[in-house]
Amino acid sequence: MALRMNYALHAKDQIGLLSEMSQKTKKGSLERSLINLVVLRASQINHCTFCVDMHSKEAKIDGERELRLYHLPVWRESALFTDREKAALEWTETVTRLSENRVTDTLYEHVRTFFSEKELTDLTCVIGIINIWNRFAASFQTPAGSLDAMYGLDKAGLS
Repeated sequence: MALRMNYALHAKDQIGLLSEMSQKTKKGSLERSLINLVVLRASQINHCTFCVDMHSKEAKIDGERELRLYHLPVWRESALFTDREKAALEWTETVTRLSENRVTDTLYEHVRTFFSEKELTDLTCVIGIINIWNRFAASFQTPAGSLDAMYGLDKAGLS
């Protein structure tokens, strides 16, 4: 897959703000391991090869077990995820697929048993931001692995 266009050259201010927002979410109320699962799952749903590649490597660098990464597409059936992680993944799938799903009161109340208002707000920000990144990288076909050296992702030992 070849890069169609370097969108960052044409939207420097917007991409800069998006990058800043991404960094701020990593410093929010959510644990990094949960953020890694959420951004990877949203990227899988959105068929964003660049982001799946990138966030798999980030998760591995952050100490995530590879088996959990392999189980992520089948998280509902897997015993490798906590109830809190499963609630976050359900929220992620619903918010990512808003055109197909409604965020029901039942889902909201279920997720609220695991997340404070601040955490749920931060979680929704993480989901929204990764969905924007997915749309850029998938639309313009950013090649997987093309920024590994710049982001230090070559340290993941995955190729």
